[in-house]
Amino acid sequence: MSEQEKHKWYVIHTYSGYENKVKTSIEKKVENQNMQDLISELIVPLEEVKEMSAKGELKTVTQKVYPCYVFVKMIMNDDTWYVVRNTNGVTSFVGPGSKPVPLTDDEVLRMGIESFSCNINPGDSIIIISGPFENASGIVKEVNPNKRKVVVTVDFLGRETPTELDFNQVKLME
Repeated sequence: MSEQEKHKWYVIHTYSGYENKVKTSIEKKVENQNMQDLISELIVPLEEVKEMSAKGELKTVTQKVYPCYVFVKMIMNDDTWYVVRNTNGVTSFVGPGSKPVPLTDDEVLRMGIESFSCNINPGDSIIIISGPFENASGIVKEVNPNKRKVVVTVDFLGRETPTELDFNQVKLME
C-alpha cells in the first residue's frame, strides 16, 4: 500500500452543534455506499469536566473537546472527499483553500485522537539503542503511550537510576 493509499486523519469543520449529526450522517453514507475500506473512523472527542451548577453543587458534565470539528480517518480520493464535503452540516475540510491536509502523527497523538501502541510493558528488559545511555540495559518501570515515552531504570555509577526515554530509543532484549 503506497503512502497515498493509507488512511489518514483529517479534520472537518461543521456548523456549531452539528458535530454528532455530521458524524452519524457520514457513518450512514459510508455504510450505504459500502465505503468502510475508505472511511474507517469518525470521532467527536469528548471530555468530562467538573462544573458548578446554579445551586452551587459540583457536577460532572461531558463536553466536546473541539467544538465545531469532527475527525475522520480515511483514504482521501474524489469519492471520499465528495461524501464528506456534501454532508449536511459540513462547512469544509481544514486546510488551505479546498485542499484537505492530513494531521501529522504527532498532531494526532497530542490531540488525543488516537493513542500510540507499543509492545513494551512494565517489567520488560530492554536495551537502549540511542542517547547518552546507548548500549545500556534496563528494566521498564512505566509506559506512557500518549507521550511515546518509557521510564527505565538503568545502572548508573552503581545506582539504579530512573530515566525517561522515547519509544524509539529502546528495544526489547532478545
